[in-house]
Amino acid sequence: MQRPNHILPFIVLSQFAGTSLWFSGNAILPEISKTFQLQQGALALVTSSVLIGFIIGTFVYAVFAIADRFKPSRVFFLSSVLAALANLIILLPQQQIISLLLSRFLVGFFLAGIYPVGMKIAAEWYEKGLGKALGYLVGALVLGTAFPHLLKQSGWEYDWRVVLLITSSFASVGGLLILLFIPRGPFAKTSLHYSFTAFKQSFQFANFRAASFGYFGHMWELYAFWAFVPMLLTLYVNKQHAQLNVPFWSFSIIAAGAVGCVVGGYLTKRYGSAKVAFAALCISCVCCMLAYFSYSLPSHLFLFFMFVWGIAVVADSPQFSSIVAQTAVAENKGAALTIVTCIGFSITVASIYLLNYLFEAWLQSPWVLLLLAPGPLFGLWKLYPLLKEKTFQ
Repeated sequence: MQRPNHILPFIVLSQFAGTSLWFSGNAILPEISKTFQLQQGALALVTSSVLIGFIIGTFVYAVFAIADRFKPSRVFFLSSVLAALANLIILLPQQQIISLLLSRFLVGFFLAGIYPVGMKIAAEWYEKGLGKALGYLVGALVLGTAFPHLLKQSGWEYDWRVVLLITSSFASVGGLLILLFIPRGPFAKTSLHYSFTAFKQSFQFANFRAASFGYFGHMWELYAFWAFVPMLLTLYVNKQHAQLNVPFWSFSIIAAGAVGCVVGGYLTKRYGSAKVAFAALCISCVCCMLAYFSYSLPSHLFLFFMFVWGIAVVADSPQFSSIVAQTAVAENKGAALTIVTCIGFSITVASIYLLNYLFEAWLQSPWVLLLLAPGPLFGLWKLYPLLKEKTFQ
């Protein structure tokens, strides 16, 4: 079957549009804080509400095999619309903190029908070359992650309500694109049953276990690194009395990961997903171990080091998803992808809170970054057996 040229661009655009809801709250957090008169502890709760909602959402979507039992494009569309509406809850009059938390939680919950389901849709169209396709998808997510930092440094005067309206409209249009223009792919499989055991069935296969454990190790590092980039740059500025635009360089370092995802996707055509993921994970692991010593470097070398880390830290992510998709039970591929994502993000919450606590307890010492290294080390150990496989292209 001839694959239409618009498939991948439309999936990437819709994925970016939907996941922009996740980070819209980050961009307007100071304005929301003033409106709702939030204390510092409440700010952390608001930020984590989306992540907790996403974890619970991925679990529910996976257990009921929603992406496998129903047409994925419809699931993506409905999830996009519901997430967009949830994003607008805080625009209703007479708001309280509980409605703000509910809004962010529901956004995260319905994102479970956007991010993993987008990967499921891509897997239906790309059997060979899936690593390259997912490289573009995850690259779009990385740009969405970095965007609030660019917005913050731009000096743009905006009404936070307008930001919510724009992102919700953008997400709804993205969902509509998927519904209208992305039919079922030639490699689609449909399950007619609830999938309470989808992950267990796939987990019986050694290659699926290796890819899943590798992904879990990768997730221990990824979002913790992203969360700490502004603090790491600020710490360098304070130690070296350097002149750095922290928001701009935060955006640039995180956004560099999009390049890593896309380039890594192209490299899979020659080396395969497992080798590309292993190389990226190895580089980011070395960066974890050398991070403390980077603070004695001149600013241009320090930024170069951070760019290398920013590229490598996420370049393996689409390749792990590709291997998981290829090794999961075909009829429950959507559920398997979703539950692996659920576990990965649960690990992320633990690593972020642990590092944040120790970063404050140890007086913002860069030595704390060594605690990121066990994740990549574990991932490398589990992924190593797949290096001899030639099927993950």
